[in-house]
Amino acid sequence: MSGYVDILVGQGVEWGLLGPREPERIWSRHIMNCAALLEVIGEGVDVLDVGSGGGLPGLVIAIARPDLNVTLLEPLLRRFNFLKEAVDELGLDGQVLVERGRAEDLKQHFDVVTCRAVARLPKLLGWTMPLFLPDGELLALKGESIDEELADSADIIARNGLSAQVMQVRATPEVDVAHILRVQAG
Repeated sequence: MSGYVDILVGQGVEWGLLGPREPERIWSRHIMNCAALLEVIGEGVDVLDVGSGGGLPGLVIAIARPDLNVTLLEPLLRRFNFLKEAVDELGLDGQVLVERGRAEDLKQHFDVVTCRAVARLPKLLGWTMPLFLPDGELLALKGESIDEELADSADIIARNGLSAQVMQVRATPEVDVAHILRVQAG
């Protein structure tokens, strides 16, 4: 994980994927926030990280859980190139696939779809439901607006027979709570 952090605070900042003030809080705000997902993802599943950006949470998940097959999906060329280089440098080629594209254009099914800071829930559900339904799940890291986003999505959730659960998880006791929204077929 420390090798990935070095890439993020070096090339990630240089490439504009991480703000110049973020390196000092990379572990608490970014890595450990993403690590909260680790305890809610089942063993040996196929994971799609939508809008991977600099690899959060997808690369954190892949590094910590070698039992998972992880696909990083990123539409922007600069971020896609960063992810390809990071995966090569970290030696994750056999476990992590980097794809350039948008979620709504993908025609595959995944056991778990993850995302962090991609879009508000109504839009996110529209993009991701075809990728995890009928028997997978969406695990979205969300901020303080999670309850509002859930309320805004109530019709979509009901119309599609989904269930949604908000989980508050800490990767370690020293870090802030991560708000994880789990969406599954009802």
